[in-house]
Amino acid sequence: MSSQDIPEENLPAEQSAGHHEHGHGAVGVADERNPFADPGLPPHEHRVQDIDERAAKRSERAVAFLFTLSMLATVGFIASYVAIPADKSVFVFPIGHLSALNFALGLTLGTALFTIGAGAVHWARTLMSDVEVADERHPIAATPEVRAKVHEDFKQGAKESAMGRRKLIRNTMFGAIALVPLSGVVLLRDLGPLPEDKLRHTLWAKGKLLVNMNTNEPLRPSDVAVGSLTFAKPEGLEEHDEDFQNEIAKAALMIVRLQPENIKDKRELEWSHEGIVAYSKICTHVGCPISLYEQQTHHVLCPCHQSTFDLSDGARVIFGPAGHALPQLRIGVNDEGYLEARGDFEEPVGPAFWERG
Repeated sequence: MSSQDIPEENLPAEQSAGHHEHGHGAVGVADERNPFADPGLPPHEHRVQDIDERAAKRSERAVAFLFTLSMLATVGFIASYVAIPADKSVFVFPIGHLSALNFALGLTLGTALFTIGAGAVHWARTLMSDVEVADERHPIAATPEVRAKVHEDFKQGAKESAMGRRKLIRNTMFGAIALVPLSGVVLLRDLGPLPEDKLRHTLWAKGKLLVNMNTNEPLRPSDVAVGSLTFAKPEGLEEHDEDFQNEIAKAALMIVRLQPENIKDKRELEWSHEGIVAYSKICTHVGCPISLYEQQTHHVLCPCHQSTFDLSDGARVIFGPAGHALPQLRIGVNDEGYLEARGDFEEPVGPAFWERG
């Protein structure tokens, strides 16, 4: 039987009354004079949850499970963000190698959002009222009667949703919705670096040997000739290390041997060994590596923007845009005759430190 053949007496009483009350038109059969007769609504078919409270409880638990799964996925999102290194990769068949962090964040956030939506849909389809109601269009400017009806319908809908009676669903839904925004809050972490002191320190420490960058051997005072320029790195830092580039960018050292009587700065002389001075190789302008040395003037020149530093006078700036002198590393000789650091740089190396934090 088609929907047009359903007699009006088979309609639910509240729906049939609603048809005529709202001027929806009399239920009839289409003919030549009225090809668009209102066929009415089919009789309402009750769901199993409407007549079996045990089935309703099962649906309630299913919805609560989905909301709880959303909460767990949100917690997993935050844990993945904190625990998984950004450079770690995993193999996912059949896609291939992926970033472990991106894969975990996408999987957990997708699960959190999907289960909230699935829980809401399952709740609406199995536990909320599914009675079809037809209503005529009304003017945009609602009358007081319409507003009163909307308020009444809202109250009726809230009652039929069983928000008050289905407390398990309500509480788990609130929990899932409350936790999901935490995913976005955690992502605010990537707006900038955390306030740390990692730029204040390098790998240099008391007792660290000065290792020649070219030979990878510890340096003795006899290895540094007057007027020569030697580049050094801290003992234990190797080029195959994962963080080599980050660490050498702070710890790169240039070593020059001067005649002690040519050193004008008192502290520079105290921190040197037999005229051997060690300064940061990183220019204090924009961080370029300094590599040009004038033997006669004891000046070092940055090749990027021509900032010039006087190594005989505390490596102060004598030309160019650099803002401050190169940091000096205090050095000495250990019992075996090798050059070693007496500590870390006392001031941060590199450019614009206070702006970078």
